Amino acid sequence: MNRRTTLTFTTYATQKLPEEKVFKDPIHRYIHVRDQVIWDLIKTKEFQRLRRIKQLGTLYLSFHTAEHSRFGHSLGVYEIVRRLIDDSFDGREAWNNDDRPLALCAALLHDLGHGPFSHSFEKIFNTDHEQFTQKIITGPTEVNSVLRRVSEDFPQQVADVINKTHENKLVISMISSQIDADRMDYLQRDAYFTGVTYGQFDMERILRLMRPSKDEVLIKESGMHAVENFIMSRYQMYWQVYFHPVSRGGEVLLNNCLKRAKQLYNEGYTFKKYPADFIPFFEESMTIEQYVDLDEAVVVYYLKAWINEDDAILSDLSRRFINRDLFKYMPFDGSIITITELTDLFIQAGIDPNYYFVSESFSDLPYDYDRPGSDRQPIHLLRRNGKIREISSQSLVIHSITGINRQDYKLYYPKEFISDIEDDQVRNAINSILAVSYTHLTLPTTPYV
Repeated sequence: MNRRTTLTFTTYATQKLPEEKVFKDPIHRYIHVRDQVIWDLIKTKEFQRLRRIKQLGTLYLSFHTAEHSRFGHSLGVYEIVRRLIDDSFDGREAWNNDDRPLALCAALLHDLGHGPFSHSFEKIFNTDHEQFTQKIITGPTEVNSVLRRVSEDFPQQVADVINKTHENKLVISMISSQIDADRMDYLQRDAYFTGVTYGQFDMERILRLMRPSKDEVLIKESGMHAVENFIMSRYQMYWQVYFHPVSRGGEVLLNNCLKRAKQLYNEGYTFKKYPADFIPFFEESMTIEQYVDLDEAVVVYYLKAWINEDDAILSDLSRRFINRDLFKYMPFDGSIITITELTDLFIQAGIDPNYYFVSESFSDLPYDYDRPGSDRQPIHLLRRNGKIREISSQSLVIHSITGINRQDYKLYYPKEFISDIEDDQVRNAINSILAVSYTHLTLPTTPYV
């Protein structure tokens, strides 16, 4: 790197605003922006788009106040990393403050590529939000233009941190690990906006006791119990909020709406409301600009219009989603035989099982450690004697759930369709299978695997 490039990097990367900007925030009280590069990134159209992407997708159909956006979450992750650097890392031997712009920019932009209703969108249109985050950062965008003012290779460096391929493992662990800024923000933010208390933990203590090392963030051993609380909060949030069966039912409906629209397009169906904004996604030919232009307001606009379509399935599914007429759900043991039997019976009844019979499985690994087959970076404690220990070897609480994967299964179907089946034999057979399954599966058959 020549002197001129170094000077350019140093000037813009460390340039401060004439006056600090602040965002009022219900989780962090205030989010502080002092760096010019961060303020410039916030003002880009790609980052502003995150105001129109819900953090929790369809969960608002179950938790009515869960309408917060990825814009707020992204600012929150940035603020946690800023505090970690400025309050806990600054001046410590293992931290190089030249990495501050890289860490702050990666934290702010880590969710930039999320599509409308995120995970539903990805399933149907074969997209990956992490890949699109990197494409937006490195492609012909306003975000890229801002990052290139730091240096020509800076956009790629930020993308590499988000992709977890950057050589700076410490910065990666601040944003993506089993105790990172991303999780610390979304647990508290999602708990606040869903009205639950599960996501609460002592973030202030954890931040004060985080220490930088060459390859990762360490936690002083006196913070072990605060980390226990953090991990259990995450566990509870997943099973009480993120995997809530009613919330997932909304995602099932949206998945099937989009799947039906895509199938109709491929079959040459004549739409009353032609899905012009979806065509690049149906054909998997979307550009970065087309991807960024699609937000949740656009998707909902089409769903409302499709209620009036001649196709009965698309019309019904769209109506159900818009008016929150969700499918019935019930516990299920994952049996292939039962799925096959019910699928055949639905076909006999004239109910399309591709859209009206869905089996969903949920699973979560609360904490994992460095073992064969694991791709998770474990949490390490820094002991008073300077030695480093993996946390499950020191904590009985964390040891009890380490490496344990909890699974659950649900079946979703329109109950009223079954009641309307004219063939008594088919209707009774379906009800019989469902009744037996429900009686024996009030809890998951295999809650831990």
